[in-house]
Amino acid sequence: MSTTEWFRKALIYQVFIDRFNGFEKTENKPEFLGGNLNGVIGKLDYFESLGINVIWLSPFYESLNYHGYHITDFKKVDPHFGSKEDLQRLIHEAHKRGLYVIADFVPNHCSHEHPFFKDACQHRHSKYYDWFIFEHWPDTYRCFLDFGELPKLNLNNVGARDYMINVADYWMSLGLDGFRIDHAIGPSHKFWKVFRKRMKAKYPHAVFIGEVWCEGLEKKLIKTTGLRNKTLKRKFGISQEGIQLEYHGELDGVLDFALNKMIVEAVENGVDLLSSKKLKSKIKKHFKRIPSDYHMVTFLDNHDMNRFLSHCKGDVQIMLQAFELLLSLGHPVVIYYGTENCTYNRSPINGSIPHSDLAVREPMDWNAIDHEFLEGFKNLITKYRTQAN
Repeated sequence: MSTTEWFRKALIYQVFIDRFNGFEKTENKPEFLGGNLNGVIGKLDYFESLGINVIWLSPFYESLNYHGYHITDFKKVDPHFGSKEDLQRLIHEAHKRGLYVIADFVPNHCSHEHPFFKDACQHRHSKYYDWFIFEHWPDTYRCFLDFGELPKLNLNNVGARDYMINVADYWMSLGLDGFRIDHAIGPSHKFWKVFRKRMKAKYPHAVFIGEVWCEGLEKKLIKTTGLRNKTLKRKFGISQEGIQLEYHGELDGVLDFALNKMIVEAVENGVDLLSSKKLKSKIKKHFKRIPSDYHMVTFLDNHDMNRFLSHCKGDVQIMLQAFELLLSLGHPVVIYYGTENCTYNRSPINGSIPHSDLAVREPMDWNAIDHEFLEGFKNLITKYRTQAN
């Protein structure tokens, strides 16, 4: 039996810490609103009542931004979110209830305000100079895609690689059950092989799930990734299904963006999700390619894409059908916070408009829970749990 068998039919709740619970402000702005780890602890009863068994935390590391991805210290909990002790208490209390906890891990890049990067920019002979990829020092360097405020770490440098694996080890040692790995296509395959060997030696039952997503990736930005055969990919394009399989043997699984796109397109084309033979055949063909020891983590939406209900034009019955479909597939399922409360964005995310993604990162409205829909949601989970057992 696989050491990650516990994860095979996981029901995962994606918590966006700053927007989930404990926030002091409710106006949806690109700033810290106050949600914190203690707020997550305060909702453990809620997680149990939903029937989920895995909590996925957004990045809690010291960061310039509310979402946690612009990291300035990989080994500190940002004071906005709480403390290391709060995180340990959350993990302990969750485990007492039989809940697992995984966290966002962001190894590919850091904030341009990170002390290592600032030192590398100020001193050509800095020990951190080769931890980054300067094209013309100090002003031109590889980034996360084309975001200049997020310099890319050179994880093929032994010092940088060892540091980042030690960061992962540090947080796992506190009791985490795994990581959702942000922008897993950024680091090289060489890095992931070393990462897996070291981490699995200490944490054999932990799951390491990659965000392997190339939707809208411009050809000129392929050079910022660690993908194989970059020249061929620039010439012929990238298959989402193909790159998801590229990480088999290095990661325990990936978020299944290929399946997500199939379901979104089916909804937008008016397909009946539960009865369409064509859709079922397409999904069956998709999973037939997947090795049995590789987890395809399914989901309807997340913090970087339009809420699924917006594709349904607000029709909650269609969303319930989509959720039922995911549960029927027998793979891990993610619930993005607020999805269970019919939250959706009326205006679509637009990459050319700054902070348009705030539309899918609104504070959870605990005073306006749609109890009727929530019961329908819970009933599907209960039915799934009964069948699984």
